[in-house]
Order: sequence, then C-alpha cells, then structure tokens
Amino acid sequence: MHSILDNRPELKAQIDAVAEVAGYLWMKGWAERNGGNITVNVTEWVDDALRAMPALEEARPIGTVLPKLKGCWFYCKGTGRRMRDLARDPMANGSLIRILDDCASYEIVADRPVLPTSELPSHLNVHDYLIGKGLPYKASLHTHPIELVALTHGRKWLQKDAATRMLWSMIPETKAFCPRGLGMVPYMLPSSVELADATLKTLDEGYDVVMWEKHGVFAVDTDIMNAFDQVDVLNKAAQIYIAAKNMGFEPEGMSAEQMQEMTAAFGLPK
Repeated sequence: MHSILDNRPELKAQIDAVAEVAGYLWMKGWAERNGGNITVNVTEWVDDALRAMPALEEARPIGTVLPKLKGCWFYCKGTGRRMRDLARDPMANGSLIRILDDCASYEIVADRPVLPTSELPSHLNVHDYLIGKGLPYKASLHTHPIELVALTHGRKWLQKDAATRMLWSMIPETKAFCPRGLGMVPYMLPSSVELADATLKTLDEGYDVVMWEKHGVFAVDTDIMNAFDQVDVLNKAAQIYIAAKNMGFEPEGMSAEQMQEMTAAFGLPK
C-alpha cells in the first residue's frame, strides 16, 4: 500500500522514532492495552504536495480555538489503538492531521482515516502553548511508568518538588538529564478539561515532565525520543529508591551540596 511516507525520508524518520518509542513503552510495561498517547508536530517536514492532498474525511471540531496551530500538521496515535501495534505499523494505528484555518477543526489526511486519540484537544492545547512560548518542543508523550505512578500513592511525594529532590538524589544522571524536575498534579478525572488546565499550569511553572497522581506522566521535548528519555531517567531513579527500600533501608541519596556542585559543573538550570 502506498504511504505518504514514501519518498519523504525526513518525515518518515519522525514517524519511525514514534514507532520505536511506542515499542519501548510496551516492552517496559508502561502501555497496557491502549494506554498512553503520542502527538508530534511534524509541520516542518510537510511539503507542498502533501499540503495539496485532499482529506480522507470531513473536518472534525477540536472543541476549542487554538490560534497558534493554524496550518500545523501533527502525527497522532489513534484512539483505542495499542502502542505495541503502533510500533509495528504506525500509519495503520495513527494518522497525520492538519489544523484548518479556523484553528478550531482538523482533517485526517493520511494514511488511513484513523481517528486521533480522545485526548487530542489536551495535546493540541499543549502544542498551542509551546508555540506561543516560542519553545522548540515538538513532541508530547503520555504514558504510565510503573514506579513513578507507585510513588504518587504516597502522600509525601505529592508535595511540591518532594519527589524531584528525591529522584535527583538517587543518581547524578537524573538531575543532568531532567534538570527541570517533576511537576505534580493532584488526581483529576482522566481526559478532563480540569486535568488539561492543571497540566498547562504546571508546564508554565517551568517543568517539562508532569506527574498525574495515580495515573501517569505527561512529558514534552524537542522530539519524541527526548521526551521518552526524560521519563525513562526519572523512572530509573524511582526504581533505585524502591530497590533500596526493598532491601530494608532508606537510601542516603546525594547531598544538597553534591547536587549544587553538579548544577554548577554542568550549567544546569537552578
């Protein structure tokens, strides 16, 4: 079957990266059934021929007006689709959409009329925010990392930056590769407007990874692999903490002075 990825190596590389990450999420146990979502802004890799392609279906409303997304294109995981299937065939389990000039609706262009994730309005709201802030981030990822979710069942880790300080202290790489830490959002109904608004507020406070209590994480970055890497590094730190606890002791962690030394040495955000 002909695909819009044929003879478009740069666009194909972006979708291949999404498929690779989807496979990692499944193998790690972070994407049970159809859990998790990925949305990537691929506008810069869309050519004139692709822009001229007709839609596969009638336009659908986003549910809100997002002025910064006029003319933007996104690859989105399909609603009800499994990450393990997306890893095998991303264009049969996701779709390429374009935002129309009214900034309030979108069309599915390729490869198949796969309806995007039910959380599309939330993801697009985030991308509208990222563009408005002039940030270079193009990828948003929602997934269910086991150990990070487990932490949110402990009330003390829901306090502002309590989990961040602990996770940073477990291994130097955590602060090096996740220098903005982990934002916390208290439990809210999944896919709700309230959860989307709280996520945007937390991103606006300077975090790139947001933890949803008893649910999962939402991460943004320049591309999907970097978004995955941030979650992977944070979850490794949580695994180290839990492993120490399982061995019967409270892990010592790096001291505040040691972390300050790292911050200065590597020019990390304070």
